[in-house]
Amino acid sequence: MNTSAEADKRLERISDDARDLHRRAIVVDGHCDTPFRLKRMGLGIADPDPLAQVDLRILIESGITASFFAAYVPPYYANRGSAAFADQLIDIIENEAARHPRNLMLGRDSRSIEEAKRSGRVAIMIGIEGGHAIEDSLEKLERFYERGVRYLTLTHVNTNHWADSSTDVARHGGLTPFGRDVVRTMNRLGMIVDISHVADTTFYHVLETSGVPVIASHSSCRALTSHPRNLSDAMLRDLAQARGVCMINFYSAFISQGVTDTLRNASPRSDARNAIGPNEELPDDTRDWASFCTWYDSLGAPETTLDDVVDHIVHAAEVAGVDTVGIGSDFDGVPALPRELADARALPLLTDAMLQRGFHPNEVEKILGGNFMRAFKEIEKR
Repeated sequence: MNTSAEADKRLERISDDARDLHRRAIVVDGHCDTPFRLKRMGLGIADPDPLAQVDLRILIESGITASFFAAYVPPYYANRGSAAFADQLIDIIENEAARHPRNLMLGRDSRSIEEAKRSGRVAIMIGIEGGHAIEDSLEKLERFYERGVRYLTLTHVNTNHWADSSTDVARHGGLTPFGRDVVRTMNRLGMIVDISHVADTTFYHVLETSGVPVIASHSSCRALTSHPRNLSDAMLRDLAQARGVCMINFYSAFISQGVTDTLRNASPRSDARNAIGPNEELPDDTRDWASFCTWYDSLGAPETTLDDVVDHIVHAAEVAGVDTVGIGSDFDGVPALPRELADARALPLLTDAMLQRGFHPNEVEKILGGNFMRAFKEIEKR
């Protein structure tokens, strides 16, 4: 979907202060699923796609300094070549950055993000979404780091062999001993531990184990929207104690109780693909995504707004302190976004809205990217 006419009109009306602040800030988006969209559609980042929430033109106009492009490994590939699938997504990310050197650069550290800001480019950072991608191998984890991967989301919607997910059956009571070794190895490498998607018990095991800050790359506040993917107030406070960052997700189901309730009460999808047997062909990712979006649209879930996102930012700041908050859009990875944030070009509206809610300009700069940069630099020191 493209930015709505309403958002375009609002962008024309934002204050000069907001426009200037957004322009000078380092803006870091903690999670973007564009690589999976490109693979699904067989497209390049500059190719036209009416469904794009992020493409080259949108990135340039968004004011984003750095975006973590997810090498998302669907749960289907667990025990079925998940590392190879992650490598395919990383190849796409590397190739797209190399094809557009005037506008994009492949980032590997906090200095890369600062260089992108100075040079007027966007730093494309690599994160792997789904701990099953390492195939229970610390050697493969280290190889991914050498390839430029700078965070690993420990689980996705599936519990893996060493960490429990927030949306699957718990099998380990959190992290296994190997799971703790994964965290320690990531600390040693300087790789960010991402606790979005993990079960509460896993979250606390990570905090016990990690010697550096951790992040939730795309999670919101459970007190406002009671989805297990979100962080409770206690978790937010404990994340703040660990100097971590919760990067607020824009997905309607994570920022609106009405949407969450609609999904919770919906009938399961009739074409659920998780029943595919191990000897059957791999799923058709294009068809599956289209089917999922059609199913979501059929539910008649409530529409969400920019104010819903800001509500979560305000809540996280009030509970855990403004130094604990960031943004992690989930662009190109979700079927529904707030109507004013239909693609990344609308991000200056978020800056404007935070100022209108009473955040000081310095606080807005922290939320847009400063807090992430502080945590990332601390992680890099290891």
